[in-house]
Amino acid sequence: MGVDFDEVATTTRSVRRRLDLTRPVARGVVEECLRLALHAPNGANRQDWRFLVIDAPELRAGIAEHYRAAFAAYRATLSDEVARSGMTTSAQYLADRFQDVPVLVLGCARGRLTDSASAAKRSSFYGSVYPALWSFMMAARSRGLGTTLTTVHLAREREVAELLGIPFDEVTQVALIPLAHMANDGFHAGPRRALGEVMSWNNWQP
Repeated sequence: MGVDFDEVATTTRSVRRRLDLTRPVARGVVEECLRLALHAPNGANRQDWRFLVIDAPELRAGIAEHYRAAFAAYRATLSDEVARSGMTTSAQYLADRFQDVPVLVLGCARGRLTDSASAAKRSSFYGSVYPALWSFMMAARSRGLGTTLTTVHLAREREVAELLGIPFDEVTQVALIPLAHMANDGFHAGPRRALGEVMSWNNWQP
């Protein structure tokens, strides 16, 4: 019997240090998760999403170089306190080993927004991909796989596009998901604010 939805929804979280980088992930499992992801809502049901699955070692190594460069530039902007935080050191751990992640799933959207695109257009554009990426992550979690959603590499989007043969002017990279088996079975819920702190009825409460 599979894991129930409430458990999947509350224990699908960013996994970095606990990814098993020595164990391959079967292509069939990746495709199962993506088939489920295709049922996510999207604008006008256009299904303009595209998913590029990368498991070739030389491509993973190339992406890792761009990822580390982008992460180093990002980390240099952080305060000393944030740079030393557990979240940042965990992200650094992954960046240092990015080429060893067995599978990378790159979520993309057909088209590219102009600088003048309205807020509604931007929301629809990215909002038509992110639900599918989240569905993919939950499907992976239900199969005992760990994931994390990252946008760090987008600082090098053009370079990654060239590496992977993506037509930059026609396709926008949205997010990258490292995927691997778990080094242990320790799925658990992450810290979250109490519902009352983030919810209000009928009138806005800051």
